[in-house]
Amino acid sequence: MAASQYPSVLPIHSSAGVASESSGQPAPAGHRMSTRNRLLFFATAWLIVLMPFLFWWSTWFGRHLSDKQLSEFLNDQKHPRHIQHALVQLGERLTVHDASAARWYPDLERLASYPVEEVRNTDAWVMGQDTAQPGFHDALRKMLDDPSAMVRGNAALSLVRFGDAAGRLQIVALLQPAKIVATVAGRVIDTDNVGTAIHQGGLIAKLQNGRQITELRSPINGRIRTLSVAKGADVTAGSELASVDPGAEQVWEALRALYLVGQPEDLPAIRIYQRDLPEIPDRVKQQAVLTEQAIWDRAARQR
Repeated sequence: MAASQYPSVLPIHSSAGVASESSGQPAPAGHRMSTRNRLLFFATAWLIVLMPFLFWWSTWFGRHLSDKQLSEFLNDQKHPRHIQHALVQLGERLTVHDASAARWYPDLERLASYPVEEVRNTDAWVMGQDTAQPGFHDALRKMLDDPSAMVRGNAALSLVRFGDAAGRLQIVALLQPAKIVATVAGRVIDTDNVGTAIHQGGLIAKLQNGRQITELRSPINGRIRTLSVAKGADVTAGSELASVDPGAEQVWEALRALYLVGQPEDLPAIRIYQRDLPEIPDRVKQQAVLTEQAIWDRAARQR
């Protein structure tokens, strides 16, 4: 956004002022803004401040919802973000063992198959907050076959809370780069750069096929690891265009889960994060070391 431009103020000792005095003519009176224009100016300024706040307020998941609003948001088919908002609020209630949250448990199980990925992803996390609920366990097991890698990973992490290692392979996959594959054939007309930090849903590349433009986006937070194509290249459907290294938070959560359920065959994926590299935070390195030690200890006990 361009910096605001403020009108310059005429210096007191300007040549214009001297000319007016020397000519003996009174200086012209400054133009005064009419009351109507002043009101319009202040109303516009107020809206400029208010609109971003209203947008933030309407999308901020930390805003408290009443019980009535929770029920309404969970069933708002037109606004998936409202459903996510309600799910986050329910997750917070579950973390403090709020028994009143049980009335919405059927909604949590229902949303495990909701068509919007972000809703299912949040739902998988929330259901992991109450390990005494058999319905959650069953729903999370089914989510291991979800078409979204992130949903499968979150379901697998939540299952570990139930003492269930059925999603171990999905957790190991969270440590590995995500592959960005062309969904259609076309010509590459734009790409991001290797090393760029990117959010989930961030644009990686654009393909053009005739008048159709297809955007390829990252399924995870992380950093672009590789780009296999350049602008102007023609690609076929199914060809790999890029890969994205997972973000530190995703890696840390996966390592914590593998501390409990990991097996020796998972160690190659874990040891990558023991390396002394600037992009690997110290807490991730330490967790990778602790996870490997826990796996060896567990293997020794099982002999």
